[in-house]
Amino acid sequence: MPSAPDLLVIVPAWNEEIPLPGVVTELLQKVPGADILVVDDGSTDATAAVAAAAGAKVLQLPLNLGVGGAMRAGYVYADRKGYSRTVQVDADGQHDPAEIPLLLEALETEGADVVIGARFAGVGTYEARGPRRWSMKFLAAVLSRVTRTRLTDTTSGFKACSRRAIKLFSQDYPAEYLGDTVEALVIAARHGLAVRQVPVAMRPRAGGTPSHSPLKAGIFLMRALMALAVALTRPSQERSDVS
Repeated sequence: MPSAPDLLVIVPAWNEEIPLPGVVTELLQKVPGADILVVDDGSTDATAAVAAAAGAKVLQLPLNLGVGGAMRAGYVYADRKGYSRTVQVDADGQHDPAEIPLLLEALETEGADVVIGARFAGVGTYEARGPRRWSMKFLAAVLSRVTRTRLTDTTSGFKACSRRAIKLFSQDYPAEYLGDTVEALVIAARHGLAVRQVPVAMRPRAGGTPSHSPLKAGIFLMRALMALAVALTRPSQERSDVS
């Protein structure tokens, strides 16, 4: 009888045909034995084609759902296929696959269910400025209390999940902007999942167009606060089948 698959790297991608081939190639080289799933989030370019050509599994969504919707689809795939661990990696090349073992180690040694690759934890030179930085600090302070652990980066798209988290997120994962990070942590905490972080360094974007710019900092602040308000006021829906 074949053993259950172990590690799935989920890469949500929307119009990332330029950096994606290099991202997939590097993942295959630095995380041997892992399966790579690119969730094509309704792209209008050749994202799906270049991902498949580079050696990734591809899940194509018929329309753009946003990162949260793409990751929900990825968790459903991981749950149905029986993967015991997942790692979310952005398609723009900013996350270093060589740091994935750090996240996976924390799943094991710290008994964690969700491990965040934190950008503001003493490693690397990544900086956020102005309203964006203020909102990130506020989110980190509030969510540290909610998760009962010290967090410095609650909007990171670089994170590992255990089998328990995969099952939960396949059933309940927010699709709204920032909900996939902020609200997902609240959901995890309310279901008794352990959240931890490990410091990581961000790299420059490998290509394509950034999803954020300094001009959007004010909008980010308002949306971040709205996402937190929604997360904290959302009725808790405890599930007994998350194990």
